[in-house]
Amino acid sequence: MVAKAVDLFIVMLLSVFLYPFGILLGIIYLCFADFIQGGQSVGKKIIGMKVISLEDGSPCSLKQSIKRNLPFIIPLSCMIVPVIGWLFALFLGFVLISLEVIILFKLDSGHRLGDVMADTSVVSSDYIKIKS
Repeated sequence: MVAKAVDLFIVMLLSVFLYPFGILLGIIYLCFADFIQGGQSVGKKIIGMKVISLEDGSPCSLKQSIKRNLPFIIPLSCMIVPVIGWLFALFLGFVLISLEVIILFKLDSGHRLGDVMADTSVVSSDYIKIKS
């Protein structure tokens, strides 16, 4: 969660200081965040974690990165529309983040909604894929 907080802080800075173009940059960053650098977003790199595919243990693909970040991309997209979009984003963001937390604590795996949607997992950056 610390890594995601770092990534969302970057998105917030872009969105606020470069509005409205910054929102688009934030969306692009979230789409690519877990794909670039072998599954390590800026936040994950700082805390020594990475995202892998549960299918084969390979680093997160671009498609998986987009899927796992949809709960954050969707509300952010609404913020392009002034006032009403921001209010809707606040409501939608609250609902999606609540779902993230509920799923995180309900599942034995400890995966959040984005990981379930993308079939991914966050592991230590020391993780080594063992070929079978």
